[in-house]
Amino acid sequence: MRVKIFIAITFIASIFTCDALAQKMPERRLVRKGNRQYEKGAYDTSIDNYSKALQHDPKSFEAKFNLANAQVRKELIDKAEQSLRKLAQDSTRTDIERGEVAYNLGNTLFIQQRLEEALGCYRDAMRFNPADTAAKFNYALTKELLKNQQNQNQQQEQQDNKEDKQDKQDNQNQNSPEEQISDREQQAMLDAIQAQEDKTQEKLKEKNGVIIRGGKNW
Repeated sequence: MRVKIFIAITFIASIFTCDALAQKMPERRLVRKGNRQYEKGAYDTSIDNYSKALQHDPKSFEAKFNLANAQVRKELIDKAEQSLRKLAQDSTRTDIERGEVAYNLGNTLFIQQRLEEALGCYRDAMRFNPADTAAKFNYALTKELLKNQQNQNQQQEQQDNKEDKQDKQDNQNQNSPEEQISDREQQAMLDAIQAQEDKTQEKLKEKNGVIIRGGKNW
């Protein structure tokens, strides 16, 4: 039995059972027990049962896959990512199974806002299973979100550069007050200073009978 569960963006959680083998193989019995707890929302207990199943059979794909699903439900995203990455390395699985692993791995990355990595996983999911409409939907959604994020980053960068440029201009104006006045105003100030200098020279001439030379040539 395979059950689809939706988390955030159509998160697929496949639950594997095999009642006939469960009676003979302890890992199957534990997986089935974990599935029952999973469906009840008792994710701690389901994680415990899947972990025990893996002690009996460390290669059990069902236990590993369902363990990752339960970890997602418990918001143990880092652990779920690790579990799914290990599963993704198993090239012996069917394309459908590998597609589901890639899809769920993409969702764990999406939850962490690692959109570029998630996009690659959804692409892998579509490659393994071209009929997977959920993977197609999440791929398109993530691609659009990534595009919007990049546009926002570019706009923010442009705004930051604009503000930095304005700050530099303001600092230059504060450090160089002469740049805030026009050339005509500067010349008027210089003429006034020179006129005052001339008056001073005339007064000294009248008083001392000599001319003081060497005045500042503006």
